[in-house]
Amino acid sequence: MIRLSVNINKIATLRNARGGNIPDVQSVAVDCEKFGAQGITVHPRPDERHIRYSDVVLLKPLVTTEFNIEGYPSESFLQLVTSVKPHQVTLVPDPPDALTSSEGWDTLENHDFLTDVIKELRKNGIRTSIFVGTEKKFIEGAAKIGTDRVELYTEPYASQYPIDREAAIQPFLEAARVARSVGLQLNAGHDLNLENLGYMREKIPWLMEVSIGHALISDALYYGLHNTIQMYLRLLQDE
Repeated sequence: MIRLSVNINKIATLRNARGGNIPDVQSVAVDCEKFGAQGITVHPRPDERHIRYSDVVLLKPLVTTEFNIEGYPSESFLQLVTSVKPHQVTLVPDPPDALTSSEGWDTLENHDFLTDVIKELRKNGIRTSIFVGTEKKFIEGAAKIGTDRVELYTEPYASQYPIDREAAIQPFLEAARVARSVGLQLNAGHDLNLENLGYMREKIPWLMEVSIGHALISDALYYGLHNTIQMYLRLLQDE
């Protein structure tokens, strides 16, 4: 079964909009695990507009499944993750003012930089994943910098899915095959939801993990958090 990691950034966004501690990010993380999630993902950004660095520190002893921290490998981010030591760090090429992740790494141009970052993370016993698009050369480049996994940036798949799902999945299926051929484990994330997730699972069953936040938290407004997590987990089960 593909693991579901729930990104709780949107919970922090809601909390920060009003001040105080409602909703409680820590309690929601614990509840997500209790309701069946197999991981918790956070993406702290420099302006702390949703998840704060202090949240990351407080969450570490509470997460009993897998703790995945996403972010651009700035000096402050690397200091945070090497101190907290999550199970996995997912490196994304976001500039500091990015609204959300919008592309994968150019692993050729950033070869030396990413190699050094991954060496540092590995020294601290942290598994690494690199956010990539579907370009073969960048996936092959990821294998050469020492990462354990790549995470496919799935927004293009989600955008095209309602129009032509077979065409939408094809570049991702090919990218997944390339990743497997060069010895990389595979994650996926960005705009996956109840409509398109099952088809991706069907076509790429060797995915290790999907990270889902915005859609899942939005669905929880209608279905409740417990029920929503179960709905996503059912889509990820082998038939």
